[in-house]
Amino acid sequence: MSPRRPTGRGVWTVLVPVVALVAGLLFATSGKTALGTDLRAGESTQLSSLVEQRNQVIARQQEELARLQDQVQQLTDQAASRNGAVAEAQAGGAAGMDAAGLTAVSGPGVQITLDDAPRESGGGLPSGARPDDLVIHQSDVQGVVNALWAAGAEGVAIMGQRLIATSAVRCVGNTLLLQGRTYSPPFVITAVSEAAEVRRQLAASSDVALLEQAVEDFGLTYDIRELRSVDVPAYEGALDVRYADVG
Repeated sequence: MSPRRPTGRGVWTVLVPVVALVAGLLFATSGKTALGTDLRAGESTQLSSLVEQRNQVIARQQEELARLQDQVQQLTDQAASRNGAVAEAQAGGAAGMDAAGLTAVSGPGVQITLDDAPRESGGGLPSGARPDDLVIHQSDVQGVVNALWAAGAEGVAIMGQRLIATSAVRCVGNTLLLQGRTYSPPFVITAVSEAAEVRRQLAASSDVALLEQAVEDFGLTYDIRELRSVDVPAYEGALDVRYADVG
């Protein structure tokens, strides 16, 4: 999927090894997303099979991660009940959960659907079209997501997965690799945001303009629906950051 071209001490003794184990699982899970890259169609079949196998491993790791996170939370709550400093730190962390995307949000918003162009009978290509012209690209999805953030969206999700500041939309063939999982089109993007501002930002996006041209030329799907109520779930993936740069 290439870019579209123009056309308490005792408690803490218990917590430390548990947190270390959780961190290890977080690293393993997030690594699958971080390594995603744009790949050409010739490699997609083998790589898609490999990604699917890794997805099964990641799913089991995420289940274990959720269990350990619950255990860490219980131990932290116990520590906070006996230690004022821990309770204060816990309250400070809770105050930032909304901004970090760790709580679900609901409200008026939009649902945007992107899909590949239908093939002609017999599987042929339209006159003058290349295979790449008929599929949704990473740049199309990223362009829409960037416009949603520019519109001030309170929360954005792709295929029901909440996006946060460190989320990366990557490609494997003509599928999306998002936070360790793969998705085939149609891609459904939802956001809690003011619909009028979303439309303004989409209209101002050069990436979306290229998508709209492909829609006109080759019949791809780019559908925007305004909804009275959109539910965007809390982010449940890895939170570790290996590198950061303050610019």
